[in-house]
Amino acid sequence: MSARTTMARHDDRAQGDRAMLDALLDEVWIGHVAVVAEAGHPMVLPTLLARDGDRVLLHGSTGSGWMRHVAAGAEVSLAVTAADAIIVARSAYESSMRYRCAVLFGRCSVLEDDEKLAALDLLTEAIIPGRTAEVRRPTRKEIAATIVLALPITEWSMKANSNWPDDPAEDVAADAWGGVLPMRTQYYAPRAAPDLRDGIEVPESVRRLTTS
Repeated sequence: MSARTTMARHDDRAQGDRAMLDALLDEVWIGHVAVVAEAGHPMVLPTLLARDGDRVLLHGSTGSGWMRHVAAGAEVSLAVTAADAIIVARSAYESSMRYRCAVLFGRCSVLEDDEKLAALDLLTEAIIPGRTAEVRRPTRKEIAATIVLALPITEWSMKANSNWPDDPAEDVAADAWGGVLPMRTQYYAPRAAPDLRDGIEVPESVRRLTTS
């Protein structure tokens, strides 16, 4: 624990289980990176991510100013959130969300050479398992145009809410419905690119996602 990972509100929802954090990072692909820009103003940027053991992988273009800034050593904060359900209370005031969220702090290292290529494969596989075996390998030019960063999972905080509506007795006694509406991510039927040649079928990696 540190001053910036200590929760000031709803500390009863704090989660210290590393396995629970890993599960969240394995499930959610989009995080938001907060960093103070070189010009001195704060920025929050959405980015794809993947967990690789005790670190989180991020990647982007060498043309990205914020990626270069972080690669040069700027400290970051990474927020990741999963919305699990709507808590439908008997009043708008008590309505809320079931969620899991985490915030990580630290400085990123820059990955190079074979470690960089392995990290890019891992990022692809985290989103579409099996896809790297179906497509060509990245070219040297593509690899050179990409920055891959690794944020160590050392300083972090996590909060989760799995509660039911906390309605006062008078609302429970009234006629409004109360409960929980679970949420999930769903894939729909794949749509072929307009320039896809005839005879090319939907790959196994995509079919697995649409039938899972």
